[in-house]
Amino acid sequence: MKQIKKFAVALVLFVAATGFVNAQAKIAHIDVQKLLSEMPEMKAADAELKKLQETYRADIESSMTELRNKYTQYSNESASKSEEENQKRAAELQGFEKNIGEAQQTAQQELQKKQGELLGPITEKAKKAIEAVAAAQGIDYVMDATQGGGLIVAKGKDILPEVKKQLGF
Repeated sequence: MKQIKKFAVALVLFVAATGFVNAQAKIAHIDVQKLLSEMPEMKAADAELKKLQETYRADIESSMTELRNKYTQYSNESASKSEEENQKRAAELQGFEKNIGEAQQTAQQELQKKQGELLGPITEKAKKAIEAVAAAQGIDYVMDATQGGGLIVAKGKDILPEVKKQLGF
């Protein structure tokens, strides 16, 4: 009976030890924002987005300057114009302001759309490279080490260099 107890205890310890060893997953971390910022494609996408943003900004500033000039002109001429003419001019200025606001909203929407078009494939490429490196190294979990990315401790292996190598830079 004692031997059965010893065997049962040994069996339980063996199963527990095996389970503990199997439960230990390989975990690594990577700063995804740093990876993305260093990718050549991201630098090109940022340049394209800045160029587009500058174009929209220049157009809107031009419209704002035109609005200010008309406002100044209409203010200076208001004393010599009839009340009806001044009301028409005020309505014209309000319409112009509305058009500028709509142009700003449209520009913002277009920038967001373009950002999605440009950054989607880049982030997908980075994700695939991370997955490839993790698979090659037998890593079960890769945590995002970006500030605020949900990682508390970053003492594990950082796979950023291997992912950059996988991407060819």
